[in-house]
Amino acid sequence: MALLLTEAGVLPSQMIANAIKDGWVTTSDGSDIPDENIQPASLDLRLGAVAYRLRCSFLPDNESVEEALRRYKMEQIKPRPDGSWTLEQNRPYLIPLVEQLSLPKGVRAKANPKSSTGRLDIFTRVITDNSFMFDEVPTGYRGRLYLEIVSRTFTVRVQRGLALNQLRFMVGRTTLSDDDIQKLHGLSPLLYRGGKPLNSREVAVGNGLFMSLDLGRSSGGDLVGYSAKADCHDIDLGKINHYKVPYFWDEVRSEGSGHGARIILRPEKFYLLLSQEGIKIPPEYAAEMTAYDPTSGELRTHYAGFFDPGFGFDDRDFDHAGSRAALEVRAHDVQFAVEHGQNICKLSFDKMIEPPERLYGNDLRSNYQGQQIALSKHFKRERQGQREEREGRKRFTQSSLFPLEEAADAVLELLFSMPQSMCIRLLGISQPPPSPHRIKHRPRGSMQKA
Repeated sequence: MALLLTEAGVLPSQMIANAIKDGWVTTSDGSDIPDENIQPASLDLRLGAVAYRLRCSFLPDNESVEEALRRYKMEQIKPRPDGSWTLEQNRPYLIPLVEQLSLPKGVRAKANPKSSTGRLDIFTRVITDNSFMFDEVPTGYRGRLYLEIVSRTFTVRVQRGLALNQLRFMVGRTTLSDDDIQKLHGLSPLLYRGGKPLNSREVAVGNGLFMSLDLGRSSGGDLVGYSAKADCHDIDLGKINHYKVPYFWDEVRSEGSGHGARIILRPEKFYLLLSQEGIKIPPEYAAEMTAYDPTSGELRTHYAGFFDPGFGFDDRDFDHAGSRAALEVRAHDVQFAVEHGQNICKLSFDKMIEPPERLYGNDLRSNYQGQQIALSKHFKRERQGQREEREGRKRFTQSSLFPLEEAADAVLELLFSMPQSMCIRLLGISQPPPSPHRIKHRPRGSMQKA
């Protein structure tokens, strides 16, 4: 039976599934669309079979993407032996997507990067035929979809079938006004701080709901996020929980001040931080993080990204305090200071046509529900004990690259090789250390605990 839409709102998962059956979404290669690609309020879009290196970004305006591509492509890039493509840092690429659309009149769509894509500083935008806007698919559109990809920080590897972005389908006017957001928060709290919902005076709105930055204690010194390292190895986006964090990221620690904790962002460096508030999206609504208004300072926060119904929400625990939002931050031109509690990002809300049958969270094995770390799913997660050791709350022991036992042996050997007079001055003692022949030899790394 054909899908009939009589109400305004965002299409939920069950309606997306029916839309696929009705032929709104098909595939260029005749393959089936995997059920797991249907999210609570969006559809994951997969990379197609070819990839092009571009001279520059472009919009087709009054022609097809294929016609404009002939002017702006440098070459079709060759895949690696494993079938993947290497996308170099700061180079634009264009990849036709597997999914293509045949939307009925009155139905439009909007695309956004997936959360894991933004957390790697990968800039993606969907392009459609005869369009002068990125990521916006007009009502009644029929044709192919193309994805422009620019990896700003890392060289990455992608392959056919990988999903880097997603598409949300909408009918009519869906966006909530500031008054609507305030009323919704009064009925079902959206923001939590310190485990408690914000009161009405603490909720800040302005064409969306503001969220603030968490930089820890006013004394400073807390681990509050990560900044991307330069000139790293490439990252295979198909590998999950695979890469070691220190090879790709530096820790960001806050500095204390009389006004609270702060950090100073370096120009054009990419940071991953967390919101101070937990956000809870009720099942009847979807949200979108919008890029920070540039008039508020010389920085950009967050690639626009979708928040699905159920993010931070637990229908079995009404008092659940939500999940914090990952903030992707980049300063421009000059160093820029941000302080704890500063409003730094904004959420817009859209009503669903009806609640989705599948919600964001454990049932979908969602990667970022209840997150306490902003890194993408490609990096190995720390256990709690590892985090405590790194932050100095436990005695530090090192068991890998350069064990402490071997370090102690090396120090002893160095001392024994020095003249006794120099050793006495170095150690500040009145008697020389024992000669090497008075210490029983033991294998390297076998030092016993005192």
